Amino acid sequence: MTAKTKRSPKIICISSGKGGVGKTSFSVNVAEALSQKGKSVLLIDGDLGLANVDVVLGLNVRHTIRETIEEGRELASSLVEINPGFHVLPASSGVPEMANLSYEEQAFLTSSLEEIIDRFDYVLIDTAAGIGDSVLWFNTWSQENIVILTPDPTSLTDAYALIKVLHSRHDRKRFHLLINSVQSKKEGQDVFANMRMVLERFLKITPLALGTMPHDKSVSMAIRQQKPFLLGAPDSKASLEIVAVAERIINL
Repeated sequence: MTAKTKRSPKIICISSGKGGVGKTSFSVNVAEALSQKGKSVLLIDGDLGLANVDVVLGLNVRHTIRETIEEGRELASSLVEINPGFHVLPASSGVPEMANLSYEEQAFLTSSLEEIIDRFDYVLIDTAAGIGDSVLWFNTWSQENIVILTPDPTSLTDAYALIKVLHSRHDRKRFHLLINSVQSKKEGQDVFANMRMVLERFLKITPLALGTMPHDKSVSMAIRQQKPFLLGAPDSKASLEIVAVAERIINL
């Protein structure tokens, strides 16, 4: 990819109220699905202190966002090409101070990111779970906000808390909900309907349904094999749904 190829990318933040809901697996696979549709995609590991996109993809990372913050290293030199249409920007792991960047560090990272993102059609950010500073910052920098949740009551409660903070403190009004690890499409639809009712009642916002991802053993198998389930099991229920979700993202 040449620096001469300039685009106006769609920046999409992928977050969750709690961990363990499959957010990183979703992010990796939807990035792969978009690239298979001919889109150029950058996946940023936004969990700056506990990175795991590289683990899910089995990458041997040499440079990360941390070196840009601490040493001024150009972000472009940290990009990892997964395939010609799919690049990853890795973060560091086990570095707690990276999860609490100062305002100046956030501003520097923003300007550094804006120097490289116009090479891509889509910029996806896989944030940390919860409502930490970096999560809120990445969500407000983005144009679209995807929130991943499962039927687990704690996931619903924490997803609501995340949306409430983004709406009340940062004036975000448009949220796409992805219900993950459901036993049936109806279960996913019921979870979405319940969350929509709560958000409309208490926050006066109406979320948008992005999709429902089925509980699928091929997903956990792919994570253990450190490769996207879209590649390892392209005909699985999860893969068919992730392709449909990618199409919906293109049509946003």
